[in-house]
Amino acid sequence: MRSLDGKVVVITGAGSGIGRALALNLAARGARLALSDVDEAGLAETARLVTTGSPAEVHTARLDVADRDAMAAYATEVSDHFGVVNVVVNNAGVALSGEFGDLTYEDMDWIIGINFWGVVHGTHEFLPHLIASGEGHIVNVSSLFGLVSMPGQSMYNASKYAVRGMSEAIREELLIAGHPVGMTVVHPGGIKTAIARNARVSSNESAEATAKTFDEKLARMTPEKAAEIIVNGILKNRARVLVGMDAHAIHHVGKLLGSRYQDVIAMGATRSGLLPAKRESAERVEAESAQA
Repeated sequence: MRSLDGKVVVITGAGSGIGRALALNLAARGARLALSDVDEAGLAETARLVTTGSPAEVHTARLDVADRDAMAAYATEVSDHFGVVNVVVNNAGVALSGEFGDLTYEDMDWIIGINFWGVVHGTHEFLPHLIASGEGHIVNVSSLFGLVSMPGQSMYNASKYAVRGMSEAIREELLIAGHPVGMTVVHPGGIKTAIARNARVSSNESAEATAKTFDEKLARMTPEKAAEIIVNGILKNRARVLVGMDAHAIHHVGKLLGSRYQDVIAMGATRSGLLPAKRESAERVEAESAQA
């Protein structure tokens, strides 16, 4: 796919962050957009920004990617509306922090439903349309944490590793079958989005302190820069796209050390701010700050 001009691009999780930045980037390249999100207000704002800056054709819909029937209906709706589907970006995702033993099954089902099954649904339902287009591409957003594991992120790791494994196998199947569909798996590092502020945490963690740590210490790259890297990956038909210096650095450390990287991360996790913030510690800091 040498150009995205006139191509129909589906983006889930388009109400903010990387999804919104991708919509703006692709609209500027002449793409026609099918945007979805559960956040209807955020989705409407994305559509407003896109149509203000370009004459792009935009179709919007509220969509819960974890809902299989809803995704099936949405794929048909988008195909009927545009007559073709060229690119699907399965971007919608959420975060869940906390030690594994403190997590509830309800929260586990929630994150796997969105981060993994949402990608399964989007890929499965749109794949026939992409093949029929004669020039298709799938972009599945994993994470740096789909390449290396981090303490306090067990179920997030699980969902993102699953996206990576499934997507790489599908890419192999597409190559064997000779289908005209590319596959790119994206592994972002710390991006300045609202994912940490909208995350769930275990009962022993502080949501506010965990989000603050992510925003201030880990989120380095803007969504706009991330979107540019991802779009270039599509145009170059890259199988894997790492987004951010942190993603490149930690990925290489993992490859260099092999399984020993786990020991290194475990030893340095507390000092580096990788661990979710404990509720008691956060409350104690707040109290000491108030007294001062």
